Amino acid sequence: MPPIIALLTDFGLADAYVGIMKGVMLGVCPTARLVDLTHDIQPQNVRQAAYVLLTAYRFFPPDTVFLVVVDPGVGTARAPIAVETAYGRFVAPDNGVLSYVLQETPPRQVVTLTERRFHLPEVSQTFHGRDIFSPVAAHLAQGTPLTAFGPLRENLVTLPPPRLSGDAGQIVGEVLHIDRFGNLITSIGRLTWENEERLQFSPRFGAQINVSVALAATACRVQIGGYHAGPIRRTYGAVPAGEVAALVGSAGQLEIGVNQGNAADLLGAAIGDPVVLHLA
Repeated sequence: MPPIIALLTDFGLADAYVGIMKGVMLGVCPTARLVDLTHDIQPQNVRQAAYVLLTAYRFFPPDTVFLVVVDPGVGTARAPIAVETAYGRFVAPDNGVLSYVLQETPPRQVVTLTERRFHLPEVSQTFHGRDIFSPVAAHLAQGTPLTAFGPLRENLVTLPPPRLSGDAGQIVGEVLHIDRFGNLITSIGRLTWENEERLQFSPRFGAQINVSVALAATACRVQIGGYHAGPIRRTYGAVPAGEVAALVGSAGQLEIGVNQGNAADLLGAAIGDPVVLHLA
């Protein structure tokens, strides 16, 4: 099967940056299938990119190459890296953007991309996505072994985990992401349904908290600011149009949405706002 390269950037599509990167990759590996995860990450928002990547990587074949370019430190001492895991290979700056993925699928090998024969002949200080990351991703997709790109590396930059704490009565998290519908995705999860009334909770993002793992969905209430919602629903349509619903989103995180509306606008919420899940 032709190799897959999945792209995630903060470049947007108004400029030619993404198209240029694709041209470089096709010049190295003409058979590559290029998949756009998103190019609408907020500029320089490494944590948002880390979360979006976490929601996506397991849905691709295990030999996929993920090219992640959200790189506010481009041209500085931050290292360009490539990582091999059981669920794919990742090419990215070493700035923490792979933190959440590597907590779920630990790296088998990590290398620093120092071998210039796999870069473009001229490397700018401002567009490593074109000059380093794209040709390396294409060579990797074409079959070049990871260790050919540079020396092995052990210590990686990691993001601090999102807010997540708790006790017998509540779990406290934060708004981690707001999608284009205005849904508030929180750091509280992973949540999975055991049956119609019970949820299983296990912390993600490297957080370690001591709380009960079994939750009664009908007894739970969710607080953000001065607003309370509950119980935890299965879908947005479980409440009338225009009303707030607390639910488990597709990524397994506690989510606050509005049926046919925008929760961020309605509640005046922003990334980083605290969210409390009251267990009873």
